[in-house]
Amino acid sequence: MKLELLDYALPGELIARHPPERRDGARLLVVGDTLADRRVVELPGLVPEGALVVVNDTRVIPARLLGRKRGTGGKVEVLLVSSLGERRWKALGRSSKPLRAGAVIDVDDELEVRVVGRAATGELEVSLGGDAPELELLDRHGHVPLPPYLARADTPEDRERYQTIFARSPGAVAAPTAGLHLSAEVLEGLRARAVEIAAVTLHVGLGTFQPVSVDDLDAHPMHEEALEITRETAARVSDARASGRPVVAIGTTVVRALESAADEAGRVTPGRRSTRLLIQPGYQFRAVDALLTNFHLPRSTLLALVCAFAGRERVLAAYAHAVAARYRFFSYGDAMLLAR
Repeated sequence: MKLELLDYALPGELIARHPPERRDGARLLVVGDTLADRRVVELPGLVPEGALVVVNDTRVIPARLLGRKRGTGGKVEVLLVSSLGERRWKALGRSSKPLRAGAVIDVDDELEVRVVGRAATGELEVSLGGDAPELELLDRHGHVPLPPYLARADTPEDRERYQTIFARSPGAVAAPTAGLHLSAEVLEGLRARAVEIAAVTLHVGLGTFQPVSVDDLDAHPMHEEALEITRETAARVSDARASGRPVVAIGTTVVRALESAADEAGRVTPGRRSTRLLIQPGYQFRAVDALLTNFHLPRSTLLALVCAFAGRERVLAAYAHAVAARYRFFSYGDAMLLAR
């Protein structure tokens, strides 16, 4: 797909830089045969009774580390991208001079980051040093890795609000943002309508924000993300498909996880795997019937997925309505509900 077909004009003031006062307080654009302006708190009444709602239970880690280079005192920012195991990480580094193998960054007296190597692409391999378990060290000394378009430093509020209420499995460096809207009250409302709720785990990587630098998505090197689907969730999805109950994905990460594990009949295979699945118009969906998602960046793979799901013209018309109606965009913004 040509990237120019995924463009739209967005006034900068519509980028939401902070979350809404309430988790479920965002606006919700329902996209069907017509457009309806609703609220996220109304979601339980918009999901069919007996449907299966699938969330992503990944947990965002405080992956942004600020320190100084040992020996020179130069300021360094390290952003952990994905775990390589045994306290080693793929990472990005920013400093006044290139970081080379052997460099040590002191985050504080308790945590150090040692550069093990550097790939030709510019990514670093680093190891974390410290006496405490690494996740404890990151919780104490790391910062929330907010998306760059928020153009602000993280705050204590982000520790809670850039995390879903069902976050369980640490490993993401970006939030599955559609899930940020779901409150305990919304989940209770869904269950009251006999809606099942299941979870997958897909650790969202920085590639979700990676700009597309080619003119055609066919040439875009899609980022890799790790995912896990339990036997219970796989069985629930397969049962829902077999019985004609709709499967509602909370976010594009859930779509990518389920579609990566589904066969042509929509049966989902459990297990751990990684995915580089790029979904764009022309893709034949197998496992997902409806989608709750935020408004995405223009010319992005996420917008391509939504256009594939609900139709490019319909989606871009919904985006034009959202701009005119002053919806809030991106990670902390408003949401839309679409049927396939």
